[in-house]
Amino acid sequence: MTTRKIRVLVIDDSALVRKTITDTLQLDPEIEVVGVANDPLIAIDKIPKLQPDVLTLDMEMPRMDGLTFLRQLRSEQSTLPVVVISSLTQQGSQLALEALEAGAQEVLAKPDGHSSIGALASKLAFHIKAAHRARRPDRSRLLARQKPTFAAQPQQPGPGDRRLILIGASTGGVEALRYLLPALPAQLPPILVVQHIPAYFSKAVADRLNLLTPYEVREACDGDLLRPGLCLIAPGDFHLMVVKENGYRVRLLQTPPVHHCRPSVDVMFRSAAAAAGSHALAVLLTGMGSDGAVGMQAIQRAGGHTLAEAEESCVIYGMPRAAVELNAVDRSIPLDGMPQAIIDGLSRLQA
Repeated sequence: MTTRKIRVLVIDDSALVRKTITDTLQLDPEIEVVGVANDPLIAIDKIPKLQPDVLTLDMEMPRMDGLTFLRQLRSEQSTLPVVVISSLTQQGSQLALEALEAGAQEVLAKPDGHSSIGALASKLAFHIKAAHRARRPDRSRLLARQKPTFAAQPQQPGPGDRRLILIGASTGGVEALRYLLPALPAQLPPILVVQHIPAYFSKAVADRLNLLTPYEVREACDGDLLRPGLCLIAPGDFHLMVVKENGYRVRLLQTPPVHHCRPSVDVMFRSAAAAAGSHALAVLLTGMGSDGAVGMQAIQRAGGHTLAEAEESCVIYGMPRAAVELNAVDRSIPLDGMPQAIIDGLSRLQA
């Protein structure tokens, strides 16, 4: 029995980009490009005829921009998965972030002087498959909720507190973080986040989250000293490691990708297992693949506490499932219960 290929419609005003994406995807035996469109108005006509499973979408196009098209698509109750492939300049990153909030599954950077066609090719098929498999749990009510009230006030970090919160995520993770981080109280131990994300886009995500949280959120810089009330997001295209140096510091590396990812959750988790050991609290959110599972196992074996998002709230139950299958997860929790689970987990750790 032949498995049906994933049908893709490519929407971009550049003939070169359309050809590049098409040629790249046609190399994968599980994917078929069924059509191209040089603007969304043409795509609107083609979608009913071609019945694609996934759209790739540029943001900046004539006649109708990608964000307007995506919002129109969602207003018509379409759940057709969308992968944004756009120039992630400062303006482009803001548009891409709004596209995620409007219902896009993934954001990838167009090749430019800093990234090659080959770099896109290595990621594109993976993300098309992730978007195709993604569920769309309704998070609108979750995001609209008031902040949770906690069963007990969290123990505030004192002098010499060595506890550390580490969060990893991939597909669906930006929206999960948009709920989780603002739901956490100020003055927790330092928080480090690895979200699979393109270069240049991570700063836009960190800046947006910083506006929503009661503590500082920003993109990590090499050598940053960790402190309570600070959350650092790994920059796109850099691995983030934790090292013991006058407390904890961040190291950023461009060593080879792990699980085809840079940043990799496993790199952060394994370094935290070595640096923080039983003082580490690891959280693994939605995402395709297995990145983070082995690192979470290392934190658990070092005496830390481990949490994974439960299948019912995941966009893709891939990374959490891989950790569960390794018996590396102490508790599996739906996203709306994760803030309390983090507070409870911190209370289990020795300060």
